[in-house]
Amino acid sequence: MILSDTGIENKRTYELEETELKVLREEVEKYMVEGDLRRFNALNIKRLKDIGCYRGRRHVANLPLRGQRTKTNARTRKGRAKTVANKKK
Repeated sequence: MILSDTGIENKRTYELEETELKVLREEVEKYMVEGDLRRFNALNIKRLKDIGCYRGRRHVANLPLRGQRTKTNARTRKGRAKTVANKKK
């Protein structure tokens, strides 16, 4: 997408000339890149937590947000299983 917008042919970075690098840098600055995206996502999650909506509460509790079952599965979000002892007869 960026290459087609700038009209630069696809080649290795060491083969690029200084003018091409300058054009690419200017084009990339138009997009939100790594650090900005991380900050944007973190602020969105913080906003959800602050207003106390359902999704925000699920983030705080470190549980799945999108309606998945949690009785079984959801181990990625919940962490290792905490074994609970059975009742004695």
